[in-house]
Amino acid sequence: MHHLEGEFQNETIDAIEIKEPRMYKVLLLNDDYSSMEFVIKVLMQIFHHSFEKANEIMLSVHEKGKGLCGVYTYEIAETKVAHVRKMAKEEQFPLRAIMEEE
Repeated sequence: MHHLEGEFQNETIDAIEIKEPRMYKVLLLNDDYSSMEFVIKVLMQIFHHSFEKANEIMLSVHEKGKGLCGVYTYEIAETKVAHVRKMAKEEQFPLRAIMEEE
């Protein structure tokens, strides 16, 4: 009986290791109204990027239509998207962030 328990435990551990949480990319979308300064502020405050990195992402948003802010678990990604929406609304910019499964 003890032998079976041991096998069962190993199977459970294997199953847990395989199931990693899905990760989500958070992307900022370009629009014609949000200022570059505001986009940089969002990237630094919500996504905790350095000024240099925020500037790089902002240029990507501007030139390519979207920029990658980071990759997070579902709950964190969802929270970041909501924070962008709230901050944009407060400052009256149409800036939008979206989530995309990695």
